Amino acid sequence: MVTLHGQNIYLRALEPEDLEFIYAIENDEDIWEVSNTITPYSKFLIRQYLENAHQDIYEAKQLRLAICKKNNSQAIGLIDLFDFDAKNKRAGIGIIIQNETDRSNGFGKEALGLMLDYSFQQLQLHQLFANIGTENKASLSVFTTFGFVEIGVKKDWNFTNNSFHDEALFQLIKK
Repeated sequence: MVTLHGQNIYLRALEPEDLEFIYAIENDEDIWEVSNTITPYSKFLIRQYLENAHQDIYEAKQLRLAICKKNNSQAIGLIDLFDFDAKNKRAGIGIIIQNETDRSNGFGKEALGLMLDYSFQQLQLHQLFANIGTENKASLSVFTTFGFVEIGVKKDWNFTNNSFHDEALFQLIKK
């Protein structure tokens, strides 16, 4: 699908071969802060998840795609639609780029642009929302670049590193 191919990256469905990659992301404690995870995932659970990853977004209420570099097909991150609500034509969206070396290279921004096009053109969504920690300057910059607007702040929402942190709710309504 052309919608999911960009200049430097492409988005693809998850494959059974992604087990180790997803296992590494889901068990990286440095990433738990943005994914609201506090416990590790077993390979068994991730294997079960991958076996059901073929489910339609209308059935699963979520869509997770791998972000891959075009030059070597290496998976470098994940982009998710979650809390999919077909009736109200909306979903949440989130991105994770696994390695620091792949961040700040525009891969997340390109992936977000591709997923926005897919969400609004193919899925016919009316709006997307994102939950972003107010200290996550990189994500705040990427999402606002695409026109996401802060519509509220959840005070002391996440407890990480022995303190509470605010989380902002952003929304993008299709024009």
